[in-house]
Amino acid sequence: QEKVRIVRRILLGLSEMGVDRICFMPDYYGIVGRASGEIEIDAHVFPLEFTATGEQEDSTQAARLMREQGATCIIVLGGDGTNRAVAKGSGEVPILPVSTGTNNVFPFMVEGTIAGMAAGLVACERVIMEECSFRSTKIEVLVDGEERDLALVDVVVYDDIFTGSKAIWDMGKVSQIFLNRASADSIGLSSIGGQIHCIGPEEPRALYLELGKKGHLVVAAVAPGLIEKVFVQYQRVVEIGEEIEIRSAPCVLGLDGERDFEVESQKRTTLRVARDGPRVVDVSRTMKAAMKSGVLSSIA
Repeated sequence: QEKVRIVRRILLGLSEMGVDRICFMPDYYGIVGRASGEIEIDAHVFPLEFTATGEQEDSTQAARLMREQGATCIIVLGGDGTNRAVAKGSGEVPILPVSTGTNNVFPFMVEGTIAGMAAGLVACERVIMEECSFRSTKIEVLVDGEERDLALVDVVVYDDIFTGSKAIWDMGKVSQIFLNRASADSIGLSSIGGQIHCIGPEEPRALYLELGKKGHLVVAAVAPGLIEKVFVQYQRVVEIGEEIEIRSAPCVLGLDGERDFEVESQKRTTLRVARDGPRVVDVSRTMKAAMKSGVLSSIA
């Protein structure tokens, strides 16, 4: 119900900015359908034609189809994992991430009306893209030198051989952490790095940590309602293009908070920070750009 209310306000914001076609990914709860059925807007709201399976690949496929059909901005409701899935299919289409997930380092905490207005300004080209967005970096997962997956916030080496339950709860099984973003006030593995060295959304670098039974003690909120004490025995800032090798294969990689990639012992798996992540619409910059250009105001 809360997401229905958020989407309702997003739709109103989009329509007021001049967007006349709004395509959405269908879901089993019918969030957008419920939201659009309760308001009157001057826009055609229609579902994407594809069969959802209830897996995260739905978001990747939906983003890819929207890109191929000419989308000019993709609004994402979710956390770090959902945005990762969308980024794998969105290509050069800018995304506006609205925080509604578990770990929310990547998306913005923003009111739906403003998110809709910002996305509408971008979609209708009423603001200059370079002034209202930024290019996020990403973490590449390489197997024998070939990119196989990506993360937007963090990659965790987890001492297990099967993905199983997606969430990462046992910090005793975490040996290496690679952070594209690190913030002390975030929820998730990013908060561990944030107690040591902050990495901002646009910084072209990452933070590499090794955990152990001794070292620098860090107390961090690794999940909602879960505060853990860990020891960081090694740390360093990693620049664009540098690779960090996964040493404890076979193991599982947690990508943006979810155990999602099995590392095989007979193959060389490395992590590398790259510049060419998704283009992200910054809501605050977008509204400031609109103010400076006067597209939402007039001077007598």
